[in-house]
Formats: sequence, C-alpha cells, structure tokens
Amino acid sequence: MEQNPLVRSLEPAVLARAADIIRMLGHPERLKIVDVLEGGEATVSDIMAQLGLAQPVVSQQLARMRSCDIVAARREGVYVYYRIIEPKVAHVLDCIRTCDT
Repeated sequence: MEQNPLVRSLEPAVLARAADIIRMLGHPERLKIVDVLEGGEATVSDIMAQLGLAQPVVSQQLARMRSCDIVAARREGVYVYYRIIEPKVAHVLDCIRTCDT
C-alpha cells in the first residue's frame, strides 16, 4: 500500500513523548502550575500564593511533572525553584489560550 505524500508522519518516539506530555498536562492543577511557571521560576510557596492551592497539591503535581521531565528544580539555600524545561509546554498553553476564541 502506497503512502499518501500529503499525509505527514511523525516518528514513533516523537508521538510517544507528545502523548506523555499531553497526558501529564491533562489535569487542571498541572495546567495552572505551568501557566504560573511560564512567567519564570517559582517556589512552591509562590505557586501556592498565586493559585490558592494547598502545599501538598502543588508539591505532588510538581513531582509528577518532574518525573516526566516537564519541569526541573534547582536549590538555592533553603528554597527550591521550579521551571519549565519541556519546550512543547509553551505550545500547548498557547493553543489552549488561542484555539478556543
């Protein structure tokens, strides 16, 4: 069977990574957290203050996103700063903001 030249194909590894990211971001609290982190690094306390979420919720969601390499953390003294490390997150947030208008 010949493949249609107009149909684009994605590498299986790219598809698998995209599915992992979409699955991980498919949670309201995680979307809120990456929305905050899109503005730059933030601590758990910063995120809690901006979103009104409890510390265990923020910490748990950040841990899940760290395990999927969506965010990373760096320690500075007693503070831990989180940041987005997955470039596709910006595209997902942009799509959410603009595709529904």
